Amino acid sequence: MKPDLGATGEPRADVVERALRGGFPEAVARRDPERRRAWFRSYVTTILERDVRDLAQIEGLTDLPRLLNLLAARSASLLNIAEISRSIGLPHTTLTRYLALLDRAFLVRRIPSWAGNRARRAVKTPRVWIPDTGLLGHLAGLTTARVAEEPTTVGPLLETFVASELTKQLGWSRTRAELFHFRTHAGREVDLVLEADDGRLVGIEIKAAATIGSGDFKGLEALHEVAGKRFHRGVVLYTGRETLPFGADLWALPVSALWQLGAQPTRKGR
Repeated sequence: MKPDLGATGEPRADVVERALRGGFPEAVARRDPERRRAWFRSYVTTILERDVRDLAQIEGLTDLPRLLNLLAARSASLLNIAEISRSIGLPHTTLTRYLALLDRAFLVRRIPSWAGNRARRAVKTPRVWIPDTGLLGHLAGLTTARVAEEPTTVGPLLETFVASELTKQLGWSRTRAELFHFRTHAGREVDLVLEADDGRLVGIEIKAAATIGSGDFKGLEALHEVAGKRFHRGVVLYTGRETLPFGADLWALPVSALWQLGAQPTRKGR
């Protein structure tokens, strides 16, 4: 049975515009892009100069804005401490401390890697995200025009957007779950993995393309192989309009399924 989306998906340009608005009510209320950028500038300055300084109890954290901009350029990617340390010229220990400060100030978020063995998760590489795509757009200098001109920016923006939306929904969902990502030694990946308290897993891939093929499910198939019976469902969110089945417990859904009623696929007989 085909899931009832309730409406067709939104065009990619509309999804990008929604993502760049972000989720801060004060920023969303400012429809003029320049006023929104001014609000984000004030927000970042306030957090870095007041909250982070209070947390650190030291003065002169001049490297933090530069680090935050660099992390924005790498949002939704694996956190490579050594590479960032070389790029920004900070010692490993200082960089680790600054990352912890930005994390505590809710300016960055790290999503751990999922592994069947919980003990292995702590040593696997996390992904780093800017927790709001409006903030990401401000830090990375993204506008709707620039995203249209530079298609490579769409993927990280949408991945960050979906992670942000899911994080908010997990806050009120009746099903308690944690958010992870998944990567095999062979390089197969799943952008996001939801693990419920009872061990069930839902894998979510995010694609910027408007069309989907069976090859887009390889990462989800790899997760299924590792998770076995714990694998509950695999979903590819994309910028097309159709809700499409791709095998047992595998679905392609428009990104707008995140906020439209009836978007969750159901098994036959349920």
